[in-house]
Amino acid sequence: QVQLVESGGGLVQAGGSLRLSCVASGNFFRINTMAWYRQVPGKQRELVATIASGGTTNYADSVKGRFSISRDNAKNTVYLQMNSLKPEDTADYYCNATLNLTPGLIRREYWGQGTQVTVSS
Repeated sequence: QVQLVESGGGLVQAGGSLRLSCVASGNFFRINTMAWYRQVPGKQRELVATIASGGTTNYADSVKGRFSISRDNAKNTVYLQMNSLKPEDTADYYCNATLNLTPGLIRREYWGQGTQVTVSS
């Protein structure tokens, strides 16, 4: 059983910062790409940032220069440092990871339960 558990959400004023964490636990062989998504009620879930196992990162245009994704492979953890937060960053943030459960080519995708981020103006 693989689980992704997020933490670090909360309420912050515009211009402030938050750091989200997501820990993967359970039985698996390797974690490949890890990512953060966000979703506002009534809207589609959108990609915020990704980080490959080797460290290559990609960001949505709306967060470039303000958010930073990183990972600690020894701790099976991905982070999202969010700076200069804006009210439009308010959303539920979800951790995503693609894992190999066993050595081989088959990969499976997992999601965390989400953590709420609210940015007040």
